[in-house]
Amino acid sequence: MANTMALFKYSGWDFFFTCLGLVFLLLDIVLDILAAVSLYQERAYVSLGILLLFLVGSSVLVQAYSWLWYRYEDFERETKVEKVLSQSQLRLLHWLQLGIYIRHAGVVEISVRSFDRDITEGFAVYLSHDLSMLRLIETFSESCPQLVLMLAIILQRGELDPVTVLKAIGSASAIAFSMTTYHRSLRSFLPDKEKQQILSSMVYFLWNLLLISSRLTALALFASMLPCFIFSHFLCSWLVLFFVVWRCKTDFMESPGGEWLYRATVGLIWYFAWFNVVEGKTRYRTLLYHGYIVADISLLCSLWYWKIQNLHAIITAASVVAIYILGLVLKIIYYKCFHPNLTKEELKGVTPEEPLSSNDTPSEDVVDGIMVLNRCLPSPPQASVKHCNKRMRKLAENFYS
Repeated sequence: MANTMALFKYSGWDFFFTCLGLVFLLLDIVLDILAAVSLYQERAYVSLGILLLFLVGSSVLVQAYSWLWYRYEDFERETKVEKVLSQSQLRLLHWLQLGIYIRHAGVVEISVRSFDRDITEGFAVYLSHDLSMLRLIETFSESCPQLVLMLAIILQRGELDPVTVLKAIGSASAIAFSMTTYHRSLRSFLPDKEKQQILSSMVYFLWNLLLISSRLTALALFASMLPCFIFSHFLCSWLVLFFVVWRCKTDFMESPGGEWLYRATVGLIWYFAWFNVVEGKTRYRTLLYHGYIVADISLLCSLWYWKIQNLHAIITAASVVAIYILGLVLKIIYYKCFHPNLTKEELKGVTPEEPLSSNDTPSEDVVDGIMVLNRCLPSPPQASVKHCNKRMRKLAENFYS
């Protein structure tokens, strides 16, 4: 049997998205600084405090996941960038909120090296999987709340401030990019005969864009008129969603504390968008979730209209709800026309917990009634099995089952 890592091909598009992700990360940092400076100069201290809360909270959350995943893997590092650092230095960088940048640098390094025949492509795919999940967490803990904040500021002022508009565009771009790379990571686990075409990614991106933009717009409209109540709305919604995640009995992380952190994070993600967390049919959970969100969006837009009460307001409120419904229609089309339903055994890669098949062991011959190993046939290196990213594979099982 071929090396497990060889099942995952690292294409030129993967390399492009890796480099583009690093560009977006650096650009986002610059826009964050500009937005913070602009709010400070305008003496909008409340908005500045909220922005800093999003930035710091999201950074701490992402660094916590990065550190836990290093610990789960016994701090085994595959890239030269990571190997230069000792365990204590790696811990210090995570405390300084710099751990994810080491991961970015490692992925870029291994991506460049993957074009050398001596470097297995699966290493680059393996590392990029973790990075795509971290980017997704960062999106829903930083970019989505920031976009709501920026849109609310624009609505309150009634004018377009260049820095605020740039930051809003930057947040929207980060959301779109993270959703696209996450879907590409899931697609890498599909067998070649089930490979989804680029059109499937376009439809996936479009329905997510419509659903998320509608949700964020409704929250921004509500926050622009009733800013004090948006925090109560989030807290109450998050508690309900967190309870539902707990009842789903997720099994994603490898420690009890990490699993509770994951459940809290999923509750945060669900506040903005749907995210599969368990394997198997989730049709009724999905219907219940979208029904809840449609009702919530309708309520938020109705309260905003109640404060405005003009023709423009009712058209805007109705459009926000209509866009969400249109996104649901596209989601149905995606699942009917493009989404393959596979069992976890049909997906690429094996996890360390899964036994190797009989073809993975050295061949055996019988000589004089004694079974011996045929050492003439090469056996695959056992260490390669771990290079199927079991975290992303679990998410792929949830998504495609």
